[in-house]
Amino acid sequence: MGAAHQKGTVKFIDRDKRQFFNTLKGRVDQHFRDQQCSSHANPTMVVKTVILLLAYVAPFVVLLAIQPSFWVALLLWLLMGVAKAGVGMSVMHDANHGAYAENGRLNTWMSYSINMLGASGHNWKLQHNLLHHTYTNITHMDDDIDDKPALRFSPHTEVKSIHRFQWLHAFLMYGLTTLYWVVAKDFVQFARYQRNGVIRKSEAENQKALIKIYVLKITYLAIIVGLPIALGLAWWSVVIGFLAMHFVAGVVLTVIFQLAHTVEGTSHPMPCEAGLIENEWAIHQMNTTVNFAPHNKWLSWYVGGLNFQVEHHLFPRICHVHYPQIAPIVRQTAEEFGVPYLENETFGKALRSHIVMLRRFGKMPDMMNEAIG
Repeated sequence: MGAAHQKGTVKFIDRDKRQFFNTLKGRVDQHFRDQQCSSHANPTMVVKTVILLLAYVAPFVVLLAIQPSFWVALLLWLLMGVAKAGVGMSVMHDANHGAYAENGRLNTWMSYSINMLGASGHNWKLQHNLLHHTYTNITHMDDDIDDKPALRFSPHTEVKSIHRFQWLHAFLMYGLTTLYWVVAKDFVQFARYQRNGVIRKSEAENQKALIKIYVLKITYLAIIVGLPIALGLAWWSVVIGFLAMHFVAGVVLTVIFQLAHTVEGTSHPMPCEAGLIENEWAIHQMNTTVNFAPHNKWLSWYVGGLNFQVEHHLFPRICHVHYPQIAPIVRQTAEEFGVPYLENETFGKALRSHIVMLRRFGKMPDMMNEAIG
């Protein structure tokens, strides 16, 4: 996080529009009462969970059992990459928000699906649930828009010459994200969160958490890389497949998350010297978040409703299978209160908008002739 403000020092100020979220929440709660259904997982979600987990595990089992030729094996690894992203977006994401099940124990067990992906749920909840969802698109507070090597996602950070062509190399960099997550990010992040106060636990608790992360990484790599090699697959084939799996998963996951916040129309507000954002939190979410392809049912199924990011940011503890039903309620209420409801009608339009923003953020200062945020 940035030097100017630490976690908890940035606050949102109500500007006489708090009634927007109170009204919206009341209407959404009434929707579930009228439908006489839970806001958590339903049978559709359970079936999806089984399909995605099988799609991730089954190719690996086939790989170990029949040890096919390299090209067939590579196809299996690629399928695992697609399923890996699907599990992350649909199952892990909901569970770590507490949205998967009302039963706390079941929700916790489903949240462990992140371990199957080689990542730490401990860090995920801090980065995503706490920082991203609270301080969306606030530079130095929202880790998701922090500058990455050769990538710039904020109008408030230093522009470097390497950013000029980021709209071309960004997608190659996206393909490295889950691999970096597995081998280094959790450790780097854990250390940073200790330094800047995001983690507020005793030294003994931190050491225990860090040991768990080490055990997780070793176990994941031993199974996903070590086991195939131990059973006789060529080490180079396993390494290539492993990297291909992560590249596919990295591109899919990063693109889907970027299409919600790093696109045209979103704002990037900065707190004043006193650490205040002059907007109510829910309206801040509406200004910084964009839906995309809401009528594409196949896409909605696969990405875990992350194309309904507006609804997700307002109601992260509601299972994503319900977002299409509550979206009209959110849109209508936003219109009544004069609050923006941002949306790109198709995936293609959202992707083009993201590329436009990458080009815009990649321009040198003297070329930044359009105010952003």
